[in-house]
Amino acid sequence: MLKKILSLYPNALFSAAPPDVSFNDHYLFYDEEHKEWVAIPRQEIGKKELLLLKTLYTFSDDATLPPITKSWNEYLFLGGEPPALPSGSKIRFIQFQISGEVFDQPELESAIKGFCSEDVIVLWENDHSGIIIENKGKISMTEKEFEAMSETLETDFYVKTAFYLGKYHEMDSQLRVLLQEEKEYFSYSRYIPGRLSTFTYERICPSYVAFHLPEKIKQELFTTICGVFNEDPEMFTTILVFLENNSNASLTAKKLYIHRNTLQYRLEKFTEKTGIQLKDFNGAFTVYLACQLSAISESL
Repeated sequence: MLKKILSLYPNALFSAAPPDVSFNDHYLFYDEEHKEWVAIPRQEIGKKELLLLKTLYTFSDDATLPPITKSWNEYLFLGGEPPALPSGSKIRFIQFQISGEVFDQPELESAIKGFCSEDVIVLWENDHSGIIIENKGKISMTEKEFEAMSETLETDFYVKTAFYLGKYHEMDSQLRVLLQEEKEYFSYSRYIPGRLSTFTYERICPSYVAFHLPEKIKQELFTTICGVFNEDPEMFTTILVFLENNSNASLTAKKLYIHRNTLQYRLEKFTEKTGIQLKDFNGAFTVYLACQLSAISESL
């Protein structure tokens, strides 16, 4: 693909290694899939073309990065050496995705650091997604605090944000691989029902497992459970909320804005149709997998 782009920009430079050019004169892009680089003179690219290229490829602009941010950028995305950190350091990657109208990126980054800590590092992969790098030695934000930050950013910047809170990892040769694994997990957030803004491995895992179930098991779940949900979408919402609230009838009825007797009627109706007891752990687990599978089929 990058080779085809070269035909549009006669003065562009193509190489397998980062081209030796000035960031003040060129835009530099990297194709992660094919490990290819291209440097295009700034005067040859318009605003719309630049936005498109940033969406398709990793955009590198080291001229504006602080040294430690530049070091992380080179290590994670450009195959460079790992940043120099104290022995025994542990870090976690917090991925974020932003959807909405055009926003002021530096201002939004400043807001993120204001919530987390000025010591965190923010790497932008493109105009709408990036990674927050946090050292375990600092105060760590909880899942609820990220949910609160998401609500504030939506109010102040008119954008919707989604965060994936990775695990803490030691600085070793596997760090880049672990980041790619967490990026894959985050991609499954689109299959999870509801308007969630913060995700963890534990929250993603059921959807990930449901997606990778053998076809025979998927078919069995579709036949015995998902079919009931397809016939009655209200039943799907009821069962999902019930299971996500630890089978607490009072809390479920409150969240669904229905009377407890109405909830009980729906639960009994589900058991009558499927023969599955939701109070049984194995039954509840199986039905929850079916809920995830049903949500995935709706998203595809």
